[in-house]
Amino acid sequence: MFEQFLEQVPLFFSYHNLVFIAQATGRTLAMTFIGCSVGFFFGFCIAVLRQSTAPLLQIFRWLAIAYVEIFRRIPFLVILFIVLFVIEPLMPGTSLFGIATVSVCLLSTAFLSEVIRSGLESVPPQQVEGAKSLNFNALQTLVMVIMPQAWKVILPPAAAFVVMFIKDTSLASQLGVIELTFAGKMLVNRGFSPVLGFGVVLICYFALSYPLSRFAAYLETRLASS
Repeated sequence: MFEQFLEQVPLFFSYHNLVFIAQATGRTLAMTFIGCSVGFFFGFCIAVLRQSTAPLLQIFRWLAIAYVEIFRRIPFLVILFIVLFVIEPLMPGTSLFGIATVSVCLLSTAFLSEVIRSGLESVPPQQVEGAKSLNFNALQTLVMVIMPQAWKVILPPAAAFVVMFIKDTSLASQLGVIELTFAGKMLVNRGFSPVLGFGVVLICYFALSYPLSRFAAYLETRLASS
């Protein structure tokens, strides 16, 4: 068995296999980066909306709360299939990668909005009241008073969420998206040893997530209050 493993190593690390693994790694990174970037933007908008007290926005606050509570409690795999069956009739021919990326955006928006909301709420209300007494409008209060203090609460858990989501994108393989996990399955199905196929996948996931986890730890230490 060990001799067979050694015989497969040169064949496994051929040029075409390495390119195939690199492309799969790129799809995993792209899903994570696009999904979490879009999720952070819309999550920020939802968090700010939920902080608003304007009566005219009440219905939108209810809708935002409903969206966050629903999508935070639905498993990612279920969201993938819901998006698949909704998008396919409306937009035939949409790629599986596009469907998976939309699913990542929906889930990351719900989770990151809660991370951002906790950061916004960490700012003492007395400082917001002080900004109002200085005739700051809502945008000035958010940009000049709230956000400079909220970043230290928002960034570390947001970075940790991105690390977690790099691994969760492996569920996109259930749709047939050729990301890292699916690439490992395909290589094993071609006759290569599972130790080689999934061992390389493990190393790739570690190489993607470890720098981000260290960055999250650095942010937590750097931004922590003295």
